[in-house]
Amino acid sequence: MQGIEYETYTLSRREWVLYGAEGILLAAVLDYVFYRSFLLILLIFPAGILFPLALKKKLKQRRMEKLRGEFKDAILAVASGLNAGYSVENAFAVSLKEMEEIHGSDSMIAKEIRLILRKVRMNLTFEDALGDFAARSGLDDVKNFADVFLAARKSGGELMRIITRTAEIIGEKIRIQEEILTATASKRMEQRIMSGIPVLIVIYIELTSPGFFGILYTTLIGRMLMTVCLAVYLASCWLADYFLEIEI
Repeated sequence: MQGIEYETYTLSRREWVLYGAEGILLAAVLDYVFYRSFLLILLIFPAGILFPLALKKKLKQRRMEKLRGEFKDAILAVASGLNAGYSVENAFAVSLKEMEEIHGSDSMIAKEIRLILRKVRMNLTFEDALGDFAARSGLDDVKNFADVFLAARKSGGELMRIITRTAEIIGEKIRIQEEILTATASKRMEQRIMSGIPVLIVIYIELTSPGFFGILYTTLIGRMLMTVCLAVYLASCWLADYFLEIEI
């Protein structure tokens, strides 16, 4: 029984179509603003189609953030079950029911808990089942929880208290991470708006004063200048995105 490899991301057909169309539209807009060349749009058309590949990292990051949030809810539910006197397996079973209610039966965490419980019923140890999920998740929080779980089982100490406390600490850490992402969400939105303003200004001036930028699209010096402007624009967009890329 194999689970999802979260550290790799495979684009679905729907994503290829959706983001491919977005890439083609973006290429067309940039061509209109900076070059207005029909020949050039034909040349950069393939780049627009391959645009989804450039988004793979961001799409993977979104999935990892979603998994992190779902994992936080799951281990807090496990901690609650352990405090109520359930065994580890029953605490995970209770957590599964809560995750199905909160995130849906097809959510990533529900599938993973279901897989863990199925492996345990097939006589695989809880440590191995949980360790497999930790290895595939790519999340340090999941790996830390699995390591503490394994150490607590081997030591034979106060397993319930140790796991409960660990779950609470990791849950609090993930909650703080979510608050940081929420706090920077408005800045990311501002960055997207600011990135679109130069393009909107050019389009607005062209609509209100046709031919105002004509010399920039019909002379060699004008095209060279617009190429420099395009490079500066793309570099500024990349830098803005880089500065908002907060490692948590």
